[in-house]
Amino acid sequence: MPAVIHFYAVNEAHGEFSNFAPYPIALDGERWPTTEHYFQAQKFDDEAYRQKIRKANSPMLAARLGRDRKQKLRRDWESVKVAVMRKAVRAKFTQHQELRELLLATGDAKLVEHTENDDYWGDGGDGSGKNMLGRILMEVRGTLRNEGESQVTDTVES
Repeated sequence: MPAVIHFYAVNEAHGEFSNFAPYPIALDGERWPTTEHYFQAQKFDDEAYRQKIRKANSPMLAARLGRDRKQKLRRDWESVKVAVMRKAVRAKFTQHQELRELLLATGDAKLVEHTENDDYWGDGGDGSGKNMLGRILMEVRGTLRNEGESQVTDTVES
């Protein structure tokens, strides 16, 4: 049975997998300080508010702004949030070679965002949560592995 790798805090083992980890991404023509900034900003149609989140001086502040329910969420948020997270995570692990290598080095381990603060993106602290962030990381890892193999194959054939 493959190992399980828990991650959550940026300063702990595999903290690079956290959306709060300080790895900027370029998406939608903008530079985002973290995947958390990008994800939280995408909840809103209001461009000025999205920019406020993008410019937030920490991922914690970006998260707080993104959770502010005085702001109107985009109507389709619930149906697109997983795709938005997948897009952000994929950008992070394709735009930073060292992160790509770290993710691929986890082999077939189950990746789990271990926190009682979140039972949707994380495991709820007791394993009962959906662990959607962990699932997306494992999906991106599989995609990167397959792309790597096809690139190697292409190189060998040419």
